[in-house]
Amino acid sequence: MAKGKKITVYFCQSCGYESSKWMGQCPGCREWNTFVEEAVEKKASGKIKAVSGGNEELKPSKISEIDMQSKERMKTGFTELDRVLGGGIVPGSLVLVGGDPGIGKSTLLLQVCRNLAEAMEVLYISGEESLQQIKMRAQRIGDFSDQLQLFCETGMERIEQVVERQKPQVVIIDSIQTIYSDEVGSAPGSVSQVRETTGRLLKVAKGTGTTIFIVGHVTKEGVVAGPRVLEHMVDTVLYFEGDRHASYRVLRGVKNRFGSTNEIGVFEMREEGLAEVMNPSEFMLNGKPKGASGSVVACSMEGTRPILAEIQALVCRSNFGIPRRTAAGTDLNRVNLLMAVLEKRAGLSLSACDAYVNIAGGIRMNEPAIDLGIVMALASSFRDIAVDEKTICFGEVGLSGEVRAVSMAQQRVTEARKLGFETCILPKVSISGLTDMKDIKIVGVGTILEAIGQIM
Repeated sequence: MAKGKKITVYFCQSCGYESSKWMGQCPGCREWNTFVEEAVEKKASGKIKAVSGGNEELKPSKISEIDMQSKERMKTGFTELDRVLGGGIVPGSLVLVGGDPGIGKSTLLLQVCRNLAEAMEVLYISGEESLQQIKMRAQRIGDFSDQLQLFCETGMERIEQVVERQKPQVVIIDSIQTIYSDEVGSAPGSVSQVRETTGRLLKVAKGTGTTIFIVGHVTKEGVVAGPRVLEHMVDTVLYFEGDRHASYRVLRGVKNRFGSTNEIGVFEMREEGLAEVMNPSEFMLNGKPKGASGSVVACSMEGTRPILAEIQALVCRSNFGIPRRTAAGTDLNRVNLLMAVLEKRAGLSLSACDAYVNIAGGIRMNEPAIDLGIVMALASSFRDIAVDEKTICFGEVGLSGEVRAVSMAQQRVTEARKLGFETCILPKVSISGLTDMKDIKIVGVGTILEAIGQIM
């Protein structure tokens, strides 16, 4: 093929699969109608250059011979963010921060820049805003150190030159969809551009030891190549969740080569920026109604952190032949399963009832430990009997109606006691592992009938 000849290829916007022709379904991720046409420049293949200099023999290294230089993690100034990152920023890592437009990604990273700039040089590169716009946003957040430098640029080659010349310890790229390389003929934001620019940023991070944060946008329509294409290239993937019209934000790690992926960080959007929510359980339980049926507090583990949330249920007779079932914040299929268990094992006639289940506070919970909370809320609403507001429950429910053990029962009970709960209903088999149960009554149950009997 002639050098510099342009050809047309098709890329999947979801996973980056490349094809010479358009296909309705992607063979890689099985998504439909995700292929887009792009013109790329095919270059003639040349000789592979040696990685090492001179005539040194290329050979692998023994793991015992590798010198481990301990690098301390850098603290971001946000305890919640450090928790999700696994204890802080690892030097030389490439971190992707994704989320819907307007969720607060740029605000969070600008606040991180403010904290880090007190002790090191930070470079904030924006392809979406001008210097004046960034300063207007910064003035709302607070005072900044002169060690924070701003640079507005979208060309990848010029960005590499500035990073090499300034040698900052931390670089923010906002956003990767606006950055383009002259070596790729497609438009900025396309799959090939995003993949090329991220690959070059990865080389910069690993070669210089600079920590790079990348902002990636996700759109519902899938027009722009989202960060799903980048997840296999970066070290850490963080996602901002939550309704941008609400005040809360949940930062969740979905990939982390240096720590756990089960941790979450909770933030509250305020006028001066994002503020940490140090006690998410107390935040989620604000406004809980008193004396209302169908309201039960349950406990779910997010990594090593117990989260207490209110589970609300509303059960009423259906006016139609087919009852309506709705779930917000949890899996609808799991709710339908638990309602079938209630009808078969507890004798509650729910087949002709509409049922609505909601996790208050907007957080999403899928851990099986909230099964008992959903069952108790449904039974409370069906019989219109309120559950004591100082009672908390957790446990997995099986198809036979048994309440099965869950992990980290001690941490859940301790969190409930700190927030003032007086009674804890939990699986009977989990009681043996509990210690220091002062100021809280422990009730062990083996079946859902025993659990319902505690509140009815």
